[in-house]
Amino acid sequence: MAALFTPVTLRETTIPNRVMVSPMCQYSCEARDGVATDWHRTHLTSRAVGGAGVVMTEATAVEARGRISPEDLGIWTDEQAAALEPIAEFVRERGSVPGIQLAHAGRKASTSRPWAGHEPLQPGDGGWDVVGPSGEPWPYEDEPPATHRLDVDDIDAVVQSFRDAAERARDAGFEVAEVHAAHGYLLHEFLSPVTNHREDDYGGDFEGRTRLAREVTAAVREVWPDGKPVFVRISATDWLPDRASWTVADSVRLAGDLAEVGADLIDVSGGGIHPNSRPERTGPNYQLPYAERIREEASADIAVGAVGGITTPEQAEAVVANDRADLAIVGREHLRDPYFALHAARALDATDEIEGPPQYRRAFGF
Repeated sequence: MAALFTPVTLRETTIPNRVMVSPMCQYSCEARDGVATDWHRTHLTSRAVGGAGVVMTEATAVEARGRISPEDLGIWTDEQAAALEPIAEFVRERGSVPGIQLAHAGRKASTSRPWAGHEPLQPGDGGWDVVGPSGEPWPYEDEPPATHRLDVDDIDAVVQSFRDAAERARDAGFEVAEVHAAHGYLLHEFLSPVTNHREDDYGGDFEGRTRLAREVTAAVREVWPDGKPVFVRISATDWLPDRASWTVADSVRLAGDLAEVGADLIDVSGGGIHPNSRPERTGPNYQLPYAERIREEASADIAVGAVGGITTPEQAEAVVANDRADLAIVGREHLRDPYFALHAARALDATDEIEGPPQYRRAFGF
């Protein structure tokens, strides 16, 4: 039996195999209202047809100012949740587990989308003022929008926005909620000493800087069904070894703390906190050692997902078979091949271990 196609149960939710579609921004809400479109439906449901065990949405903003670009997906209104409901239903009907990544872009918000230059947008040009733990803006070459330092009342409102978004996602039929605390966005900005220069209860030492991530995770867990899992995506390291920054050792410690407030899996990525942030290595499985270390050293029993340079069935199989991670999280390869899991089943001689769509039986042999 291929390890990649063994199920894994988190709480009372059984994921049919160990392949997860990584959250990948599509920047495709053309009306700039955060409402999912036919593009999002096609993008997500085709990966469910393709056999992935978990199909995760892109970063879905919990409030309007939490979008990266004006074209980002959102779930701060009932209309947005209603547009996502049939997508979650289809993913579930295909035997995959529908997941949603709840996100706030913090000081990296209010930019044009990548193919429009990914430049900062001022309020007069369709953008908005952004927020962060401190007043420093993201260091764009061009003038960034103003960055508002969140006070304690503002932070309480952010936590409530995540809670409200989780309730909408729950009612829309999602089975996994993932808190986005990576890639230099708001929760990561609080975690890292590179961006968090506060001296109150949300800054300073490790306990202070991790407080918001813990509070958000606890708030999501509070409204999420007991039998369904909560994931947290983190940047395991800032990739800034020459300065005080977030480290893998910090991530190991945080993973245990997040488990205590209800997280079930850590989705392990890296970087994004500063333009100078660069990976220590590149190539296949380049971030896998971070996931492996968290899995081995965290103080609590918590699952991990590995992302980064996983492009072949054999790689994904080895990640799971060698107990280096519990999920193989596949990003760009799923853009190239929506049917990655079905192709992996063929390559690993495991077509009898996956329930593919009967419409495609003649092509894949299950």
